[in-house]
Amino acid sequence: MHDLKDLRTRPDYYKDKFSKRDKSLLLLFEEILKLDEQKRGIQTKADELRKRKNEIADEIGRSKDHKEKVESLKKGGSDVNSKLAEIEKEEMDLTYKLTEKALWLPNIVCDSVPEGEDETKNKEISKWGNPRSEKWIKSHWEIGTKLNLLDFERGVKVAQSRFTVLSGIGAKLERALMNFMLDHASSKGYKEISPPILVNKESMTGTGQLPKFDGDFYKCENEFLYLVPTAEVPLTNLYRDEVIPLEQLPVKYCAYTPCFRREAGAASKDTRGIIRQHQFNKVELVKIVLPETSDKEHEGLTDDAEEILQKLELPYRKILLCTGDTGFSAMKCYDLEVWFPAQNTYREISSCSNFGSFQARRINIKYKPNPKDKPQFVHTINGSGLAIGRTMAAILENYQTEKGTIIVPNILRSYLGNITEMC
Repeated sequence: MHDLKDLRTRPDYYKDKFSKRDKSLLLLFEEILKLDEQKRGIQTKADELRKRKNEIADEIGRSKDHKEKVESLKKGGSDVNSKLAEIEKEEMDLTYKLTEKALWLPNIVCDSVPEGEDETKNKEISKWGNPRSEKWIKSHWEIGTKLNLLDFERGVKVAQSRFTVLSGIGAKLERALMNFMLDHASSKGYKEISPPILVNKESMTGTGQLPKFDGDFYKCENEFLYLVPTAEVPLTNLYRDEVIPLEQLPVKYCAYTPCFRREAGAASKDTRGIIRQHQFNKVELVKIVLPETSDKEHEGLTDDAEEILQKLELPYRKILLCTGDTGFSAMKCYDLEVWFPAQNTYREISSCSNFGSFQARRINIKYKPNPKDKPQFVHTINGSGLAIGRTMAAILENYQTEKGTIIVPNILRSYLGNITEMC
């Protein structure tokens, strides 16, 4: 969420920044400025009436011996109270409308982010590994079904489409990936957390999932609780409405959780296999840092996620998202895209985002540079380390043999009882 005072002070700056994301945001921005002006006008009237109310109270106190004057003052005070009640109601209504509108404004992107309307303008930063291209490589859903690792039909039977049952070595492979990813994160200094997987509306609003993406999430019908779309939500909200002692920064957390997304806006995209599921497992990396170390910490988190792919020996590329493709809450985002040889393409497996102070303002997380200083907002950073289902799918394709088996990556063998091949 943005500082309203800064919005009204530097309107041209924000217009320029929002137009680079989406020109339709300019209309919303103008509405917000108009509501802010109306609210400040109402506040001025309310302050004047409150001042007059206090003056009348003082006059009544000084006029105790003048009954007629006191009665007149009381009548005047009653009129002021009535007007003030009307004004305060209008003030509350405007405050609510302004807050609701402001929650729809996305973050400002960094100057280093390339301009562009969609993913076609994203910038490739680097590549790692040697992508395979053999014609005989089967898709992960074909080989996974053949080896009885993935059961799509039973997933549909017990739930609906885009739910999958993993069995035998398939289930063990997923658990091995989870443990490997958590161990890797711990070795990089992230503290492991086991958070709730049901979160309240305030938590979802704080990290920017609400109100804009409300239709994408599962929520409890009779309670104001949501199934987590990512562990970013509970991890970042652990410090909501707190001032973190300077010596505790940076905070580095990792967590494994199941994640739940309705994917309302992606009904026809990646519906085959386990790339885009309604329920999937993920290890998340979250940092809460000082503003001056924000860029460095973002690069470091991205490196940590890349190292997982390197240890798994999975070819991937690193993409810097353009202004039109950067997520709502992010000011800069790298996508790590892993190679899928059967599909002859790279697919996202991690998004590593720097949110600046955007989430911290919504959640109200601050720190004090010095004990006597006024608290300032921290910066928040997060990324997948990694999406487990997508990693598993990439292994099934990249480690396939021509005889139809799957070689177990070296780094995972100790997690699987030293099994070297799935067949």
